[in-house]
Amino acid sequence: MSAAGSSGLALNLRRLKLPSFVDHHEELAATAEREGLGFTECLKHLVELELSDREARKVERLRKRSGLPPEKTLASLDQKRLPQKVRRQLPALCEGGFVERAENVLAFGMPGRGKSHVQSAIAHELVGRGISVLWRPAGHLVQRLLAAKRDLALEAELRRLDRFEVVVLDDIGYVQQNREEMEVLFAFLAERYERRSVMITSNLVFSQWDKIFKDAMTTAAAIDRLVHHSTILEMTGPSYRTDAAKKGERRA
Repeated sequence: MSAAGSSGLALNLRRLKLPSFVDHHEELAATAEREGLGFTECLKHLVELELSDREARKVERLRKRSGLPPEKTLASLDQKRLPQKVRRQLPALCEGGFVERAENVLAFGMPGRGKSHVQSAIAHELVGRGISVLWRPAGHLVQRLLAAKRDLALEAELRRLDRFEVVVLDDIGYVQQNREEMEVLFAFLAERYERRSVMITSNLVFSQWDKIFKDAMTTAAAIDRLVHHSTILEMTGPSYRTDAAKKGERRA
């Protein structure tokens, strides 16, 4: 093919938004000519490259958009420290079937037990499977919802959040809401019930959730919606942070 013809082909491929075709078609054409590959085989290989690269670009966009802690992945998780039951639950959760079923994952435990790392690790694996995830500290999300309500845009904000198949609320136990804040958090949970998944970490067991929702009836309704379709991770054992501090003292 002439230089002009190759340039025109590359331009048309860009217009068609086929960047992998642009990057590889000349190399593959040379290989085909050298090895006697047929047109269909070359086209099949280019299509496979395009699909693979497109999926990789999608995952990268999802990861950037998610706000997930980049360091809290499955690779960096010390699974030997996890309770045995949690270790057994982890592989199935990372496969993402619970997202298809619009179920929730709730991690409970005292501070420093690895709740956030486990939930983040699961969420990273979901993103790798092309699932859209949003990670937010619970207090930040509540303030975002509250600001939307004050601007008379709460429904629009809930619709924006609904674009994410999974929303991870980190440290919900530290949220001490007034009634207005409690109402927007409940509205968020009720909106996603049986439609979208929520992942939550909390240092408060359910019997203490009246500290979050204040009102006994609202507390019961929130717990009922979360638990109805959920997997509960009980994060017991020694504190990661305390052990790390002790190791640091021994090295000093």
